[in-house]
Amino acid sequence: MKTLLTPTLPPMTTNPVADRQSADMDRKALKKSCQDFEAIFIQSLFQAMRKTVPENSLFAQNSTTAMFEEMIHQELAATMARTQSIGIAEQMYRQMEKNLPPEK
Repeated sequence: MKTLLTPTLPPMTTNPVADRQSADMDRKALKKSCQDFEAIFIQSLFQAMRKTVPENSLFAQNSTTAMFEEMIHQELAATMARTQSIGIAEQMYRQMEKNLPPEK
């Protein structure tokens, strides 16, 4: 016996204000996701650049220092993606925005 699964769609609302708020939330979530992706990309650039810097004897390199550097680079990447973007997030947003319902 085969059971066919039919996808269910969320119920359509007849409230235009709720639909507009939902679309605005979708756009904000998409923008945040694009910025988060850009932050991850920037952080990976920092990791690659860090590998090229030779270690010195001035500051001892241990697990605590490495963890602190990782956290600082993560926060710096997130701040850069939010404030002075390198453009990846904006381009991704423009491409994916086309798949969202049109604004009313």
